[in-house]
Amino acid sequence: MKPKKAKSGITIRSFWPAILVYAGLPVLLFCAGCQFVGMVGVLGTPTQSETKSSAQYNLTKDKDQKILVLVDQPASFSAYANLRFYLTDTIIKMLQVKAEIEPSLFIDYKTLADLRAGTPDFYMLSPAQVGEKLGADLVLAVTIVDCRITDIGEAGYNGSLDANAALYKVATGEKLWPTIEQSQRVEVGCESERRGRDAAVVRLAVAAAHCVTRYLYDCPKAGFKISDERTVSGWEK
Repeated sequence: MKPKKAKSGITIRSFWPAILVYAGLPVLLFCAGCQFVGMVGVLGTPTQSETKSSAQYNLTKDKDQKILVLVDQPASFSAYANLRFYLTDTIIKMLQVKAEIEPSLFIDYKTLADLRAGTPDFYMLSPAQVGEKLGADLVLAVTIVDCRITDIGEAGYNGSLDANAALYKVATGEKLWPTIEQSQRVEVGCESERRGRDAAVVRLAVAAAHCVTRYLYDCPKAGFKISDERTVSGWEK
């Protein structure tokens, strides 16, 4: 006797992933800086076998290395309150979570700020020299090269941020990442941010922090690109 064929229609097994996606959606939208595109994919594949983009330089292997996140910006960007702090703080928090680096391994932002304020020729120092003064083993240097936030009336604010990033070994001054001659370029932006100017600054900082840190750990491919990245579809370069 031939086995009976299963009835057509949606099975419990095929319907369950959809339940997970819709049940988890409010939580995803609540998380600051999390983008809907890609996050649904992460939710749908929560296993260890999820496909990942291999780190260009894996900071997870440097468990005992002191790290300085050094963010610099031109004086003309001072109008964007706390941009340098937001970007530094978000990068550190992302590396703590994504690369599983202990908080004690990061040089405190205030310590860096005190050195910057008390050193007249601070901007003449190389990233490795700054790292040496603060007892760091590695310096993740991020230089903001352009930042623009525009009030567009009832629609809120438009904004963009461009930066260059590189990782240096303090002992030798060697650039560990990226391996190309240039630094890693980061270009992010936001449209119609209705929560205010400060919210636009934070949003740009979160997007830029992701676009820097994703190369320094094995990042899930589903979350590698985000909607606020200007190199994805829908953005004009």
